[in-house]
This record gives sequence, structure tokens and C-alpha cells, in this order.
Amino acid sequence: MRLTLLGTGDTTGTPTVGCDCDTCETARDRGVERTRFSVHVENDRRGESLLVDFSPDFRYQFLRDDVALPDAAVVTHVHFDHLDGLGNVFRVFDSIDIYAADETDPATGESVAETVRSDYDYLDPIAVHPTAPFDPVGICGFDVTLVPVDHPPLVCYGLAIEDPETGAKLSITGDTSYDVPDRSREALADPDLLLADAIVPAHLCEYHPIGGRHEDPEGVPRTFGTKHMTREGALALADDLNADRTRLVHLAHYYPSDEAFEEPLAIDGERYEL
Repeated sequence: MRLTLLGTGDTTGTPTVGCDCDTCETARDRGVERTRFSVHVENDRRGESLLVDFSPDFRYQFLRDDVALPDAAVVTHVHFDHLDGLGNVFRVFDSIDIYAADETDPATGESVAETVRSDYDYLDPIAVHPTAPFDPVGICGFDVTLVPVDHPPLVCYGLAIEDPETGAKLSITGDTSYDVPDRSREALADPDLLLADAIVPAHLCEYHPIGGRHEDPEGVPRTFGTKHMTREGALALADDLNADRTRLVHLAHYYPSDEAFEEPLAIDGERYEL
């Protein structure tokens, strides 16, 4: 299993357009970036690859990192920074299989799969496959399991991606608070690599309109507002899941510049072999 972190940023990315904060300036000075979230997972035995989420930066990411166009993709939820790059399949793909959850979202009245199909019904190359959470499905030679997480008000899913021949396992939390259900934690547990949503450090919760949630015994918030984990929450979840290695993703430019590029915060273009 060979993976490339195509996009490690939040909805605005780093550097953020029109921003001259110290973190964005440091990113420019270092020549690093965090575009909108996406992960490329290659099965080199089969010469096939899987894409996790369609970043709006799809075209740029694939040109920059020179990875193969995917044979299939999973969409974790319908926020634009994870879905709206799907329009890039126009005139680029002959066909691509899209997997997304089949559970109806009370907030939209549709499942993720139904929203993908209805929003992109004009794209002939795509075939949407509604997928039941917790039921592994074979994609590109991997066993892929969608697991519900906590990203109100929309349904959202993390992923467990396992290679049945080598035993390698990649877990992705998806966009989530620290309040990941127990059954989902069991499905995500014991990965060789965990990609965990960690939008800001916990000390910035004081600037959120509703502050932080899910405090640890020392009172450190593990959730920023309601939708995303703090850095400290993501690392606590990594410990809970017994992750062998962890990279933090979906990172905002609000990280202070002296913290923004410290380990284990990821940047675009990182590659791993599992």
C-alpha cells in the first residue's frame, strides 16, 4: 500500500488566499502548502489506485504530485472541500467508481451516495455505489470500511483501508469531533498509519464562539467547537486506537507559526509505504 497525502489542509488551505498571517507567510517562505483534503492510495500489485475525497484542488494536486489517476474513489461527506473536485472527472476519465454511504442524512434527506449522484448527474463517467457503513467492500484490492464519525450537522464517515494480502492498515478519522462512536473506534483500531483530523491546537478553543468540548482530565479540549478535533484530541484518539504512526491533517492556518510545521503535523506531498 503506497499512499500520497495530496491535501492536508482545511477548507481554506494554507497559505490561505489573501492572508498574510505569520503561518501563511512561513508556508510561502518554506515552499510548503496544505491544500484541501485528499489522499491517494495505490495498490502496486494490481496497478490500481483509490482516491479518498475529491478536493477542489484535484487538478493541481495530481499535476504537482504526479500520481496515477484513480480507478475508484470514496467520498466521506458532502462538504465542498471533500466533494466539489469531482467535477474534474469531465473529459479526464473514461469511467470511475464512486463509493459513498447509503444512510439517509436527516439534515439533507439524502444519503451521501444520493447527493453525489444528484449533484453530478451530468457526469457520464461516474458510477455511484451506495455502501453500507461497517460492511467492508473490495476496492482496488483493498478491504475498505466506512465508519460513522461525529461532524454535525451532516453525516460523515471515517475509513479503515486494509490490504488483505499484507495486513497493512490505514485508518482515516474523517472530519470529526473527538466523540467517535465505540463501534467506529473498534473498526479504526490498530492501524499502521492514522490520518487524524486536527484543525487547531487546543489553546485556540478560547476563540471559538462556543469554545471547546470533550475535555481531558486536565481540562484540555479535545474538540474545537463541535465539528473537528484539536491537535490534543487527535493525539488522544491516536493513543486510544493504538496507532503505530500518526499524521495530523485537515489543518487550519490558525496554528501559530512556531507550531504549524512541527511533528506530527502533515504537509502536502508526504508519501508512505505500508
